Amino acid sequence: MDEFMQAAIDEAKRGLAEGGIPIGSVLVHKGKIIGRGHNRRVQTGSPTLHGEMDALENAGRQPASVYRQSVIYTTLSPCAMCTGAILLYGIPKVVIGENQSFMGEEALLKSKGVEIEMINSDVCKKMMNNFIMAKPTLWNEDIGQ
Repeated sequence: MDEFMQAAIDEAKRGLAEGGIPIGSVLVHKGKIIGRGHNRRVQTGSPTLHGEMDALENAGRQPASVYRQSVIYTTLSPCAMCTGAILLYGIPKVVIGENQSFMGEEALLKSKGVEIEMINSDVCKKMMNNFIMAKPTLWNEDIGQ
């Protein structure tokens, strides 16, 4: 497993251990993690603190040039909100752990020239499937159903 996807998985596991939704993300610039995060909607009562948003928040303010040279890793296909942030900041590549539990806005990202790399991780799939089976109401709340 790639070290950066492993870091995103570690973040997802952290979120699950905190009672939250197991989705993690890291923002990588020139081979170094500059922001890491996990879905913290439950923990903070936030409607917007998805894994990618938390990683961006924890990276702090960055010049546009840094975002344009970064890669964001996420354990789950990015939703419309996270896709919007990726596009807003011009992040050119997204590495996704899996998209079978949830298919985000990959087509929109691709249509805007963002490179998508799909890992298709069994670890990510199992983590999400177990969570969705255990807490379907919370999962549906998170994805707006």
